[in-house]
Amino acid sequence: MHRSKNVLVVGNGGREHALVWKLTRDGANVFAAPGNAGTAEEATNLPIQATDSDALLDAVKQHEIDLVVVGPEAPLVNGLVDKLTEAGVRTFGPSALAAQLEGSKIFCKELLHTNDIPTATYRQFNSLDKARSFLESREDEPVVVKADGLAAGKGVFVCSNREEALDAINQLQRDPQFRTAASGVLIEERLDGVEVSVIAITDGRTIVTLPPLQDHKAAFDGDRGPNTGGMGAFCPAPFVTQSLMTEIEEQILVPTVHGMRRRRTPFHGILYAGLMLTSQGPKVLEFNVRFGDPECQALCIRLESSLLELIDAAVDRRLNEIRSPTWKSGASVTVVMASEGYPETVEKGHAIRGLGPASELNNVVVFHAATTTSSDNPETVLTTGGRVLGVTAHAESLARAKLKAYEGVKEIRWRGAWCRKDIADKGLRHEQEQAASESTESSSPSSEGTA
Repeated sequence: MHRSKNVLVVGNGGREHALVWKLTRDGANVFAAPGNAGTAEEATNLPIQATDSDALLDAVKQHEIDLVVVGPEAPLVNGLVDKLTEAGVRTFGPSALAAQLEGSKIFCKELLHTNDIPTATYRQFNSLDKARSFLESREDEPVVVKADGLAAGKGVFVCSNREEALDAINQLQRDPQFRTAASGVLIEERLDGVEVSVIAITDGRTIVTLPPLQDHKAAFDGDRGPNTGGMGAFCPAPFVTQSLMTEIEEQILVPTVHGMRRRRTPFHGILYAGLMLTSQGPKVLEFNVRFGDPECQALCIRLESSLLELIDAAVDRRLNEIRSPTWKSGASVTVVMASEGYPETVEKGHAIRGLGPASELNNVVVFHAATTTSSDNPETVLTTGGRVLGVTAHAESLARAKLKAYEGVKEIRWRGAWCRKDIADKGLRHEQEQAASESTESSSPSSEGTA
């Protein structure tokens, strides 16, 4: 049984800090490329960009790395796993062909359609003008507009009417960040229900499903404002019962892994299903091919057993031989603290205060995302982007975990810092409704013995 000693985590976000944090606690000697101010406290940062495959390969040889864990989607879609694997490096993540499951929304839809996996009905177009004509020619109804390629979580527009959908097409046309992504465009029916995330680790045959989560994509409270890369998450999502999880595994995860193998694009790594729980059952909104950010943070703080053991087994195609992962009871909540202006243009270089007091709170971990240390004073941490920190807490209940996470948030300050105030509220409302329902049922008089 292989147990990796020197591990390289590729990426520099909150997800990568969470992976570094957990793998270090699992006993690995961890490197991060390029990492951030948070990973620097746990591991050795290497000044190499996640997309620089030649420099990463050189670093693997220099530091005798025996496992590479690729965090973000762009290097996966660009073939980093292929390059490292061909050089004999044990690497966790899908090949470039398999990563199309996230890299191309059209590829994903075709796979779902071919394998009868439940999803929204859709039409695809190879130009924005054709998509615009389609919208103008049909009834005014809610739709979702999706740019085909990667767009950092911002290429999906949930539209209530035709006017909003046409505005989404115009945004895709004029914004340079969507130029490649919008070479193909999907228009889907808008699904109603509760959105959840189910993440699994797979070696191409065996699937290990992790606890369900809920992410918060919209920028502002009440799910208002533009889509972001994620403003917070909580785990587990109480909407997903054990029987529903079995249904998701049988109708979505297993057919996807089998379907990928039949296409000769076998899938190894993280299979992340973004799902809508509709009145007709769970349906796939999207697949990602890596841990979510900030979902990874909420998972790692709850994972009691070894993540390193899981990843090693997946890379060596022996997931069927190891024990199921064990999880701390209770719940976790991650609140993302962002810079003023996010998800649009943000100022960088603001000094962050209060990281020490926040990290000293019991069962609170501050995962760094867009941070670096000041060249003048290594003790000073500066902001470098939009989503800056993921303040993550674990507690015996969802309510307590939310309270603790926001206690951590209150300790931290920088100019223009902000966050959503309602992370986990949907889960709390669901728990309250369930409790009220059970209370009503238990207090209802029995029909037996009544006149």
